[in-house]
Amino acid sequence: MAAIELKRMDQPDERRTPDKTSVDVVQLGEATVARLTLQPGWRWSECIKPIAGTDSCQAAHLGYLVAGRLHIVADDGTEADLGAGDAYRLSPGHDAWVIGDDPVVGLEFEDKTAATYGRG
Repeated sequence: MAAIELKRMDQPDERRTPDKTSVDVVQLGEATVARLTLQPGWRWSECIKPIAGTDSCQAAHLGYLVAGRLHIVADDGTEADLGAGDAYRLSPGHDAWVIGDDPVVGLEFEDKTAATYGRG
């Protein structure tokens, strides 16, 4: 493996486009990174649930929000708002939706989630 490996997120190895969602994925050695872009009106339970086939998101997330605002509600009832500049870790079992009129852009570093999120 090369000592330095670079890829551009605007030239991804794979792009997925579920409803109101864009997932750009790059492979860097054994690591996978995804950029999620969620449009205003996006809600996991409406846009991704039909693909996932589960009652709530069962993916673990580790990431960084670059732009926009996102509201998360965990199955245990805890809630949080994420905004640009927030790093986050989410356990499986949650719903989420875009707050406001601006797209949410986030970078996802959890390999399994980055590799499979939004895939039918």
